[in-house]
Formats: sequence, C-alpha cells, structure tokens
Amino acid sequence: MTNERGGGHVAAVRETTDVLVIGAGVAGLACARDVADAGLRVRVVEASDEVGGRMRSDRVEGFVVDRGFQVVNTSYPQLRRRVVLKDLRLRPFTPGVLVHTPTGRLRFSDPTRRPRSLPDLLPGRLAGPRDLAALAALTARDLLAPPRRLKRLPDTTTRTALADAGISDALVERFLRPFLAGVFLEDDLATSSRFFHLVWRSMLRGTLCLPAEGVGAVPRALAGALPTGTVRLETPVERLTPGGALTADGRELPARAVVVAAGPRSVTDLLPGVDVPAYRVVTTYYHAAPRSPLGEPTLLVDTRRRFLNTCVLSDVVPGHAPPAHALIATSVLGPDAEGRENRLRAALAEAYGTGTEGWHLLTVRTVQEALPVMTPPQPLSRTTRVSPGRYVCGDHRATGSVQGAMASGARAAREVLRDLRP
Repeated sequence: MTNERGGGHVAAVRETTDVLVIGAGVAGLACARDVADAGLRVRVVEASDEVGGRMRSDRVEGFVVDRGFQVVNTSYPQLRRRVVLKDLRLRPFTPGVLVHTPTGRLRFSDPTRRPRSLPDLLPGRLAGPRDLAALAALTARDLLAPPRRLKRLPDTTTRTALADAGISDALVERFLRPFLAGVFLEDDLATSSRFFHLVWRSMLRGTLCLPAEGVGAVPRALAGALPTGTVRLETPVERLTPGGALTADGRELPARAVVVAAGPRSVTDLLPGVDVPAYRVVTTYYHAAPRSPLGEPTLLVDTRRRFLNTCVLSDVVPGHAPPAHALIATSVLGPDAEGRENRLRAALAEAYGTGTEGWHLLTVRTVQEALPVMTPPQPLSRTTRVSPGRYVCGDHRATGSVQGAMASGARAAREVLRDLRP
C-alpha cells in the first residue's frame, strides 16, 4: 500500500466514493478494511503525516519512542483477525509485574507460565492464603468464562467487584490498585467491573508485547492491507457536507457515506451533538541511560502511586535504544508540570535502587485523550450510526483499548454496509 499526500491527485479525490473514513487510527483503518473487503470503494483521509492516531512511534536521537507507553495484547480477537502477529516481530514482557513497596520489591507472576516464580506466591510474601484463594477463584472464572457471560455480569466499580470477590483491601492496595491504575489510567478503581473482567481475561489468555518497530507497526500493518492509494495523509477535514466532506483547503470529497473515526475533539467538531465521554490524560517520560537499571523485560509499579508504571523498553526490545544505551519509559497521570520530572527521578531512583544522575531526559509525551472514562454503567458497544449517511467510531463507542477501537470500526463497517446494500 502507498499513502498519498495532500495536494496531489485532485481529480481522483473528486470522484465519488462509496465510503469516506475520516481518521487513520486503528478504528478507522479497521472500518476501511472491512468495507473494502466487502467490495465497496473506500477512501481514508488523515490530517497527520502518518497513520495511527494515538498509536504512533517516532525516532528520537536513535531511540524508538511511542506516543505514550502502549503494549500489544496477543489475545485481542480483532487484532488477530486483521494482523499477522509474526510480521510485527513481537517481543514479550515477563508474565508478571514487580511491585515496589516501602519494605522492598515484590514480584507477582503467573505461575502457569513462569513456574519458577511459584515461591513468590507463597502465603505471606505478597498476600495471605485467603487472598490468594480469592484471587485464584476470580482469575479462574474470568479465564474460563466466555466473554458473553462476563458482559452480562452486574456492572459496578472494579473496587466493588474485587471486594465482592473476597479480596482484602491490603492486597488491593499492595498489588491490584497500583497495577490496574496503569491499565485504566485512574487510581481509584472506579472503572467498570465488566471492563475489568474482560481486560483481566485478555491478560490471562494473551501475552503483552512490543513490536520491534514500536506500536506504530500495528496501524501501518492495517493500512498496508488496504488497496493502493486508499489512505490520503495530510488532508484535514473542515466540515461535513450533504454530499461528503470539505477539506481545510476547500476541496470536495464526495461520498455516499461518511465515517468519522478521528479523535474526540474532531468528532464533536464534525458531528455536533454526538455524545463523547471525558478522557484520561497521561504523560510518559522517556529517559536514556548508559545501562539498564533492571535487566529484565518487566513492568514495575509503585504502591505509593508516584507513577503508573515504569519499564526498561530496551530490555523488551533491544533495538529501541542505540548500542550501549537503555531506554526507560515512565507514565504518570495528568499533564506535565514544572518540577514533576525531578520528583519522578527521585521516585525512580528509589524504585530501581540506583542513581539517576546519569540519565538524560530524552522526551516527554503527553496524550490528552489517552483513554475514555469508563465508569459504570459502561456500554461495551454502541451504535455508530448518527444519521443517514453519517457514522462515528472509536474507543469512545466501545471500550478503551485497541480491541475496543477496532471492534467499533468493525461495527461501523457493518452498519454502513447494511445501509448502503440493504
């Protein structure tokens, strides 16, 4: 597949297409793929200079830097259906997490995948026998239950669901709250329990990985499966018209149906009146160091919640850093602020057990619309049809995940096809 750039092929753009998709994130690309596979003509326009939306990777001083810490879960059905995973050259994280506590570092691992970690789960290290039994029962249910059953569970907050499962506040505060804060991008465990159960299931069934070329490899693979010339970059859309859309430079993009798959702010601009939830803000600090402070591809979380999580990306994918260097990514809630990086360095020095004086702040990435707020009751899927010929898709119409974004794109394609070919 080749991507067109704005400013050329004007005559081709003016030809009426069946479906115009605005936004080349994973939701829009999934929608375009399904529409194209059904035999309809589709065009994707993207305001930026690359596909991916929030799921992009950059090169900074020889390091591979994603736009915010992100991982690929190999169990996502939409991902497995659309992408050949081996082509992404995935590198796995350790199946577990390190927890920094005031009394030292604890390890929580999946003993079914890492048998040598079984002693870490002995009663008294991370939790007592009652907590371990309660967590094992919850885990077994989520692992074995079909998704449709989990989707029908009463929807409460995640914190309430953990308490109802018999898990003590002590284990929640020691492990589940700091770990899940990095998943939900909120540290009150106020996220929908239905979504929690689905996420927990996906983690148990899949492996968290990083592509060798960064998470941007995922949308590039989706775009690569589209017919040549489908995606047009650097083409911002100013407004929708009765017959399609109008670009910022005044060109008409005629289409029988328009799918808005852009970011939340663009959705409200192009489709006034569409309900878009609030979003969580996250900032990721990327530090370059002369050597890895950890030496293993494992997430590290903090019971004091001074950061969401931190990891040495170059321990996961050595190619993310130049030779003789290490790349550390640390995410925190909210925007960057004066003095925050200094306070974060002190927390990281304590968590990693090493000095950070030789670390270099490579770059800071703040994602204003990282994940939608998903408090209960949380609809796990919503119609994408707004009005005749107008549709909207994205994680805000499903769940805040790559799976949710792609599923919303797939639903948009189904509803478009149903309307255009009744």
